[in-house]
Amino acid sequence: MNITDRKVTGAELFVKALKEEQVDTLFAYPGGQAIDLFNALYGEKDITIILPRHEQGLIHAADGYARSTGKTGVCLVTSGPGATNLVTGIATANYDSVPLVCFTGQVPTNLIGNDAFQEVDIVGITRSICKYAITVRKREDLAEIIKKAFYIAKTGKPGVVVVDLPKDIQREYGSDVYPKNIEIRGYKPKSSVHAGQIKRAMELLNNAKKPVFLIGGGVNISHANMEMQKFAEITGVPVITTIMGKGAIPATHKLYVGNIGIHGSYAANTAIQQCDVLFSVGTRFNDRITGKIEEFASKAEIIHIDIDAASISRNIAVSVPIVADAKNAVSTFIEKAEPLDIKAWVQQINEWKKQYPVAMKKNGMTPQKIIQCINQTFDNAIISTDVGQNQLWATQFLDLNEKKKLLTSGGLGTMGYGFPAAIGAKIGNPETDVVVISGDGGMQMNIQEMATAVVYELPIIICILNNGYLGNVRQWQEMFFDKRYSSTCMRYRKSCMTNCNAPKKNCPEYTPDFIKLTESYGANGIRVTEEKEIIPALNTAKNTKKVPTVIEFIIEREENVMPIVPPGNALNEMILESED
Repeated sequence: MNITDRKVTGAELFVKALKEEQVDTLFAYPGGQAIDLFNALYGEKDITIILPRHEQGLIHAADGYARSTGKTGVCLVTSGPGATNLVTGIATANYDSVPLVCFTGQVPTNLIGNDAFQEVDIVGITRSICKYAITVRKREDLAEIIKKAFYIAKTGKPGVVVVDLPKDIQREYGSDVYPKNIEIRGYKPKSSVHAGQIKRAMELLNNAKKPVFLIGGGVNISHANMEMQKFAEITGVPVITTIMGKGAIPATHKLYVGNIGIHGSYAANTAIQQCDVLFSVGTRFNDRITGKIEEFASKAEIIHIDIDAASISRNIAVSVPIVADAKNAVSTFIEKAEPLDIKAWVQQINEWKKQYPVAMKKNGMTPQKIIQCINQTFDNAIISTDVGQNQLWATQFLDLNEKKKLLTSGGLGTMGYGFPAAIGAKIGNPETDVVVISGDGGMQMNIQEMATAVVYELPIIICILNNGYLGNVRQWQEMFFDKRYSSTCMRYRKSCMTNCNAPKKNCPEYTPDFIKLTESYGANGIRVTEEKEIIPALNTAKNTKKVPTVIEFIIEREENVMPIVPPGNALNEMILESED
């Protein structure tokens, strides 16, 4: 026997594989069908095991860790409910192209298909919501499968890989050899850029009178931010972002117009509708940004760069398709870029920005003022949002740049994402301030992770915008369903009238009391009801070490996110202000 080829259990090989893949943090929750893996990890000094309080919190934390560090996030759970509790997080990460490898325990291979205790077909369940899923059936295949999993997760368009590990495979002895490289027949991620398509795209861009760049999450994923900013500065072309593309260039940059879409700015949406060349990088053109598809950028020739060939011309037909990594493609364009004579177009866009700014005009403590105070307080931060109005206000008013990164669930829109994702981000970036912006509804979906933040001594700042409603749905009910507030009031009691459509002075108290609940976990809690209290509360939280701080901001109950494109409308058919 080769001295380097000794016999080890599958569980021991699993640990060796993690170390070979340079995994330093493992988000894991034990159980019967994964106990051998945890036993092999016991006392391991090179891998930190993080034990969240729920598997959904676990995978969102791994997601936040991956997005904020650029590393592959790694999960380990047991079979059955442990595995199925990952499903929402798998879809969340995969929609947003986050590299994760999720290991699930499984019943022994001889029991698979016999309805054994805590047996589920997790590969069948997740196949449509992940990049790749596989059950290890033979011990001799284990090393190669794990190597493939990490390679597939982080190459090409990143995504989630699920590896199902039966208990007998974990216990069986076999070789400890772990491959250095892997070749997968039929899987060849494209990285080069087609010269002919580059030439066609540059001809269109150079002849344009009203060009815009539309930047999606692919630019942030490929870390092409500096290249994109340089390309824009050389050409002078205005930049519009999707929610996931926010931060691709600084929000304060003179060429930055704003977000596009249902809650996009007037200037951004109007520019898209009137441009003659739409140069898009790393976006899927989903329904949240296009509005009425038939009228989307109807005057424009569209150039579309995306690493995923299936995303090109799927929703919007394009003139010049370019399948490539965003960073490689933009770097190539920089070499050929030159200033464009589009001063009149840029001036027009700037006039729209001045005439119709994204702003909340009410007095008092508005979400805009809270977020502007966050901008003022934190120079270097990772900001994680939940989903709903809090997310939309954050993407409207946060000043993102190279020192401020945004983590948010874009494709799936997962409530309960923001807080556990922030935990993963803080673990991966211990010296960086991590701020959560959440609504009161989303915060309750994974609030059990407060225990995780406390026991791992994570001084995260959690900002809850509490309006007592599931605000985004309530806003749609107000605007498009005749104020029929069905199942959106978070202060509801059984004794309340069933057809209530407005907050009353005698509404029941909110449940839970976030401050008391926070303090019961051993964290700090601050309730803010006036504008003058915002900055002091943020400073107190920023200067608190080793424990998280929850700041509950009591905001206007029927505050709306504006502007908005009503369902079925084109992007330029916007409601700019609430009726009041």
